[in-house]
Amino acid sequence: MADKKMVEEITSMNVDFAQWYTDVVKKAELIDYTSVKGCMVIKPAGYALWELIQRQLDERFKNAGVENVYLPMFIPESLLEKEKDHVEGFAPEVAWVTHGGLQPLQERLCVRPTSETLFCDFYKNDVHSYRDLPRVYNQWCSVVRWEKETRPFLRSREFLWQEGHTAHATEEEAQERTIQMLNLYADFCEEVLAIPVIRGQKTDKEKFAGAVATYTIEALMHDGKALQSGTSHNFGDGFAKAFGIQFADKDNTLKYVHQTSWGMSTRIIGAIIMVHGDNEGLVLPPRVAPVQICIVPIQQKKEGVLEKASELRDRLHRHFRVKVDDSDKSPGWKFAEAEMRGYPLRVEIGPKDIEAGKCVICRRDTREKLEVPLEELEVKAGELLEIMQREMLERARVHRDENTWTAVNMDEFVNIFNEKSGFVKAMWCGDEECEIQIKERLSVTSRCMPFAQEHIGENCVCCGRPAKKMVYWGRAY
Repeated sequence: MADKKMVEEITSMNVDFAQWYTDVVKKAELIDYTSVKGCMVIKPAGYALWELIQRQLDERFKNAGVENVYLPMFIPESLLEKEKDHVEGFAPEVAWVTHGGLQPLQERLCVRPTSETLFCDFYKNDVHSYRDLPRVYNQWCSVVRWEKETRPFLRSREFLWQEGHTAHATEEEAQERTIQMLNLYADFCEEVLAIPVIRGQKTDKEKFAGAVATYTIEALMHDGKALQSGTSHNFGDGFAKAFGIQFADKDNTLKYVHQTSWGMSTRIIGAIIMVHGDNEGLVLPPRVAPVQICIVPIQQKKEGVLEKASELRDRLHRHFRVKVDDSDKSPGWKFAEAEMRGYPLRVEIGPKDIEAGKCVICRRDTREKLEVPLEELEVKAGELLEIMQREMLERARVHRDENTWTAVNMDEFVNIFNEKSGFVKAMWCGDEECEIQIKERLSVTSRCMPFAQEHIGENCVCCGRPAKKMVYWGRAY
């Protein structure tokens, strides 16, 4: 009964998806709440996930010529106000430091919500000549945004992320870097996290404050809501003009740099949970699972069982991330625990298995069980992890495609959003008024204008005037 109860404590996602999500992040011990509302403790299991994301993303950055730096977390108010659109975009979410010790500060300091202004202040003294360009920098840090509504990983007042900030000699170089980094994020999501994404450009209404253009990758969660999973911004020379970032070009004239910025945060952990999880808990893609194989000894008090489990761990440890659950709990409890924590493979080994020279492997995603000779364990485990990684991406892609709809007029558009969930593809005239009307009427936003444009009608879904772009629309986190 105890084993059954443990699984029952996770609310079914079909009953209450928001509660299911909260149950999973709590019971899988990814986070804990704190005495500061909207701020979370990322526990070892959650932080191990972030470390693997960070490590693999950072390697891709470095292969793309990115260097890591670190800038302060405080921004003087006068600096923040130099770029008007930017400060207006972030003003409602800014946290301010007004005292240093007991003394009031002469100028308020903003706790960074993002670091464009600091990088600009740095670049104006660091870049002098075309020989200094490009500057392709990134920092791993935390940022603070005073959100009203918070939810673990998805929206918290302090969160971890990386933010890339680059400076280039030409408009073309900046645009090329902007798209390069967006594609890097998209490939990372699909290849490592098994999350299929839509790549595209944000509308002017939805773009980043101060950007010329914002590009995004959009993922669809299990409940049919969209999640912006990574963004890349082209700033043109707007920030450079506001901050005076100039360089002497080859022709000896002074020119303004062209800048980009791009980021991915701990919110992506929320995406992993909501794309792959089920009613038993987490289902982690093998390439990002902190524990890829959990060995469960059966009848572990019998002679030789724990020793064999340890021997298998030592063998597997050379190739995989492995743990042995030798806790004083029943096998049933351990199976439920391993499932809830999302370990991709479970290896069961008991006295009869040892005698027969085999073990049982269970896949977390399909629950499929296989008997494997012990001498073939490394090879079979490796094959299964690769198959699981590939099939998880494919299942998520099928789910997204089966929940992507097409609307050619407002009646169809409204009916779909009233009756279904997911992405809706519809044509748009380019007028912000139509976006505002749609949002007010249905609580739906434009997610992106995809790079892969489709012609699904002549007219705007909202006003009926000639359409300019096909847009993905959705309800979002």
